[in-house]
Amino acid sequence: MCGIAGILSYSQPLHEPVKQIKKMLARINYRGPDESGIFLSQNLVMGNVRLSIIDIHTGHQPMADTSKTYYIVFNGEIFNYVELKKELINKGHSFQTSSDTEVLLHAYMEYGSGCLQKLNGQFAFAIWNDKEKELFLARDRVGIRPLFYTWHNNMLLFASEIKAIAEYPDLKLMFDFSTLAQVFTYWTVLTPATVFRDIYELPPGHFMKITKTGIDIQQYWHLHFPTQPDEYYQGNLYDATQELRTLLSRSVKLRLRADVPVAAYLSGGLDSSTITSFINRIMPATLQTFSIGFEESEFDETPYQKEVSEYLNTRHQFFYCTNKEIVRYFPDVVWHAEIPVLRTAPVPMYCLSKKVRDNNIKVVITGEGADEMFAGYDIFKEALIREFWARQPDSKYRPLLLKKLYPYIGQFQGKNRMMFKFFYGYHLSETNSPYYSHILRWKNTSGLLNFFKDHLVKADAELNPAIELHNIMDNNIMQWNMLSRAQWLEIKLFMSGYLLSSQGDRVTMANSVESRYPFLDHNIIEFAARLPSDFKMHGLNEKYIIKKMMQGKLPENIIKRPKQAYRAPAGNSFFLSGEDYVSELLSERGINEAGVFKFDMVQRLTDKISTSQQATEFENMALAGILSTQLLYYQYISQKRFRPEPSELKNCFTFIDITQNQT
Repeated sequence: MCGIAGILSYSQPLHEPVKQIKKMLARINYRGPDESGIFLSQNLVMGNVRLSIIDIHTGHQPMADTSKTYYIVFNGEIFNYVELKKELINKGHSFQTSSDTEVLLHAYMEYGSGCLQKLNGQFAFAIWNDKEKELFLARDRVGIRPLFYTWHNNMLLFASEIKAIAEYPDLKLMFDFSTLAQVFTYWTVLTPATVFRDIYELPPGHFMKITKTGIDIQQYWHLHFPTQPDEYYQGNLYDATQELRTLLSRSVKLRLRADVPVAAYLSGGLDSSTITSFINRIMPATLQTFSIGFEESEFDETPYQKEVSEYLNTRHQFFYCTNKEIVRYFPDVVWHAEIPVLRTAPVPMYCLSKKVRDNNIKVVITGEGADEMFAGYDIFKEALIREFWARQPDSKYRPLLLKKLYPYIGQFQGKNRMMFKFFYGYHLSETNSPYYSHILRWKNTSGLLNFFKDHLVKADAELNPAIELHNIMDNNIMQWNMLSRAQWLEIKLFMSGYLLSSQGDRVTMANSVESRYPFLDHNIIEFAARLPSDFKMHGLNEKYIIKKMMQGKLPENIIKRPKQAYRAPAGNSFFLSGEDYVSELLSERGINEAGVFKFDMVQRLTDKISTSQQATEFENMALAGILSTQLLYYQYISQKRFRPEPSELKNCFTFIDITQNQT
């Protein structure tokens, strides 16, 4: 795993290019502390910092082909590089290293952009064709690895993280308030935008070609659900279970490829337990597993973690994340996330990856993706219940299914039925809306916009996702069933924009740890999309096919336990911690300087939480969102506080300078 950065200019000479690229790379040195490298031509300077995992001794970057025409910097892993290398050798290619980087470079030389269809991996990379003076950038199918870019003074700047781009002289970051408001509605920003004006991400499943004549951005992969009966999986549940077992076994085997030790996260839930079980069968040697627990029993899953570890005989290490640690590391997480977060859940994952790295582990395998692909989230059940209720909107009993769905939310416990129906009955009859599954969540979250200053957003405007989501919406979405539409929205927005970013790549790579996700193998994603809904959500029994597959392979207690949403303490923890930054950021001076929120509303929120020591889910989201936005302002806009100094760039093993060979 690595971090990459580059500067491309066709219209003017690069100014101090080596100095500038070193500053950009130093800012993300934690992504690859083992070594670094730089490529320099008249038009382009690019480089990488490397976390050595495959071919530690000869896989240095940047890397060139033998003709000195193609040059690559690469962040990620190509898991099927062994098979792809054999294919390329049969086509006449020869290799100097054992790295997946060289295989990727030759795959591009052979197939061009078509190579992306052959890759099984998680990646963001840049390839320079010096003969054609063409730069090719690409990102993996679901956005596991990040890639950002901007245009500045007719130059293209790109990097794995925005903070590296911000190191370029005279580039001043500014909030884009329209996309900042999106975070306080959708929990993320709609790609390709970011919360910073004129800074963009290359969307998942896309590539970009830049030449002297222009830019071409194309989508090479999209998630497709069946629109016709014959597009669904045609076998029975038993057949599908066996096929999933084969696909998952193959995916886990590929993700165990590394020249360093590989560990696993073990949350105590079905997904991570399933992955750990598969690893144990593939690698009988005792697997090292890691988990994290909390002081408050409401959030803690420690008993389940211990039960699975003992059942599978893993070498388990358990860590507590205290409420004080959540508050203490919150600024660090926001710095790495580069986007406001509406909950504290990324912080424990940051602490866990820190513990993993302290144990000299560079690679962890996790269970992310199963909830999205096999319908594990309550929001899917909620959509199906609301659709069921909408068929008889006057029913007294159908909406009561929702009370069983969210027992941990006390807002409606004991309240009269009319208030309950009013809350969950929002746009109840609009079952033909492509956003039906998420419209209630977005409406509730968008209430946070009331904290924004009035001239920045229209908080009282009716939520209209049709306008904002138009450019990224799949044209076939209304031909899909309700569950497929809900899954598509969750995968397209929340999984890529939040789960794999703020709670994934950013918090693990902050501690120089690479995370791998077997459930997000594109073969499994495409298989799951074709399954009949009943194989995934059987009545209201989520991830039904996974549970069937794991019968006898895991404790029954783990298979049958209800889905527990991953949550972390928030709210009053910020006021009990004694951390000075909380009062500083939420003070009238701090709020007014950032210029985003109304101080009187922030004050009412903080007074209520700090005095009562209790907060609703909405208030917790508001507090986390406001604090993280304030932190981003000071870290990235004013650059006054809460930002670490860049580490010194060390071990620059590779420097390729071809400026003397060009005319």
